[in-house]
Amino acid sequence: MRMSNEPKKRDVALVVDDSPETLRLLTDALDGAGMTVMVALDGAAAMRIVDQITPDIVLLDAVMPGIDGFETCRRLKRDAGLANVPVIFMTGLAETEHIVRGLEAGGVDYVTKPIAIEEMLARIRVHLGNARLTQSARAALDVSGRFLFAVNRQGGILWSTPQAQKLLSDHPGTHLGDDFRLPPSLLQWLEQARGKPKSQAASLPDNPQLRLYFMGQLGANEFLLRLSKESGTTLPLEFTSELGLTTREGEVLAWLSKGETNRDIAQILGLSPRTVDKHLEQIYAKLGVENRTAAAAIATNATRRNS
Repeated sequence: MRMSNEPKKRDVALVVDDSPETLRLLTDALDGAGMTVMVALDGAAAMRIVDQITPDIVLLDAVMPGIDGFETCRRLKRDAGLANVPVIFMTGLAETEHIVRGLEAGGVDYVTKPIAIEEMLARIRVHLGNARLTQSARAALDVSGRFLFAVNRQGGILWSTPQAQKLLSDHPGTHLGDDFRLPPSLLQWLEQARGKPKSQAASLPDNPQLRLYFMGQLGANEFLLRLSKESGTTLPLEFTSELGLTTREGEVLAWLSKGETNRDIAQILGLSPRTVDKHLEQIYAKLGVENRTAAAAIATNATRRNS
């Protein structure tokens, strides 16, 4: 086997702490472990550094003057290029409240001071390995042609494949950018879908043709979704008009004809179950039927005639 003569790339660690003693301790330890070390005395200095170079891992003091570690982490994570860089908090505060704050800000781990160097190095190796696996998986997804993206608990976009970006860009009014947020109805759907083993689906409120499928949880605050463009999810406009149905009523009836339950229809269309019930009451009255089976039969026949 031919051996490469290229030197192994050194991982870059950014250490952010206002304590000279801690900086000296960590710089010596990380350099000894074969890493390139950059240091910052506060959050503002850390932000200036990451404007010039992207670290592989960040070790961040939680309590600092000026911009504290929690806010620094939040600012780092807003940058798409840094969103997947693992952040380990260093803190002398072992209270659960501070640990939770660090994790909610985007940290992946925490260590308490005084720092045990061997433990710190072990944690760094684990998180660097996880980050590399994640990057490799996402690179594979990018070339697989799959319509995938991930969001956090707040519904904010974390990453997406080029295919998902294109599918959404082809539909006016939908833009999967840095400011993308799932609407409240889909956040509620995501919370429900997370507790179910079966892949659940819902539609984007402004684009019923685009359905979201929950594929699983990738991390503590990372949820994988798949996009799909569905056809035949509405009745023909001519038929809907003839029956005196509104566009929304036509959508409800179309999904009913596909065997979806009222609760499923509510999730798909981003409505409340009560609203779906009211739509169905109006549909039954306009069609002159008494139950969903009869209504579904009319919808199915209409779709066949117009296909």
